[in-house]
Amino acid sequence: MHSHTNYRTVLINLNQVYNMTMTKNRHHNPSEETFELAAKILKQGDIVSFPTETVYGLGADARNSDAVAKIYEAKKRPQFNPLIVHLADADDAAQYVMMNVYSRKLAKAFWPGPFTMVLPLKEKSGLSDLVTAGLDTVAIRVPENQTAHELLTEFDGPIAAPSANKSGNVSPTTADHVESEFGPELTMIIDGGPCHKGIESTILQIDGGEITLLRPGNITAEQIEKVIKRDIEVQSSPKNNPTAPGQLKSHYAPKTKMRLNVTDPEPGEAFLAFGKYKTDKNSLNLSPSGDLVEAAKNLFSMMRTLDKLGLKNIAVAPIPLTGLGFAINDRLERAAAPRGET
Repeated sequence: MHSHTNYRTVLINLNQVYNMTMTKNRHHNPSEETFELAAKILKQGDIVSFPTETVYGLGADARNSDAVAKIYEAKKRPQFNPLIVHLADADDAAQYVMMNVYSRKLAKAFWPGPFTMVLPLKEKSGLSDLVTAGLDTVAIRVPENQTAHELLTEFDGPIAAPSANKSGNVSPTTADHVESEFGPELTMIIDGGPCHKGIESTILQIDGGEITLLRPGNITAEQIEKVIKRDIEVQSSPKNNPTAPGQLKSHYAPKTKMRLNVTDPEPGEAFLAFGKYKTDKNSLNLSPSGDLVEAAKNLFSMMRTLDKLGLKNIAVAPIPLTGLGFAINDRLERAAAPRGET
């Protein structure tokens, strides 16, 4: 009996070592060799996870429909939901989209950075129809994260990359978050450390003179209006037929149900606080000082941590509707939406 127990213990230890080794083999620190290997994997039509300043992405060659299909398959993502295409600089972006005076001014102001524009596709752009969901527009951005930039430069082409999580789940802001979502489904995760913005990019649609904020983010409506010296429209509600990523009503959702604008959480609830709240073992504070930038950075990571507690609800303190608070509330409302609404 004693030897049988030891044998089982050895087996368990060997499995742990194997799993740790496989995980380590998937994770690569940024280096010249890493970027060369990642570019090779992408050119072969496979997918790679990499960090941006906002969240970790799940990348594929945006010109290769077979590769892009692997993103949808891995994420279990509805195929009518378009993807963001990432490029190394504005000149590269202009090869795929038509830019007018407004988009050029905004590109100069906010690229590289957490800012996506939905622009008209050029004819014969070469981008996969799966990236655009068959639309004649595409969401495009130039990330400022150095690791993402190095990868895009080495790959020398457009990388389609939604957030590296199962569709509808909380977005990942560390390589370990990506690992917990996909495990051995992925062959490569470039570990660039925690994302320093922690909330997805602002998305703005420009159609001639019509300019609409589709998804709030770190770049605010006020900042955009200051650059183009005119008012912009703000999309009033999420869509069931999205023209850009992140517009579905139920999105960024933990498994645990969420209650918003809670000042006094009930017993048995996890609590996501903001400002001057006392926290305990079942609560975390997005920003004790009430800093919205800090709160945005912590949002997805803390939602994941509280979700793992497996309590009946996650109660969330009120977040002010000013500046970056619009983007945070947008994500929270989608996370709290009934799961049946897609």
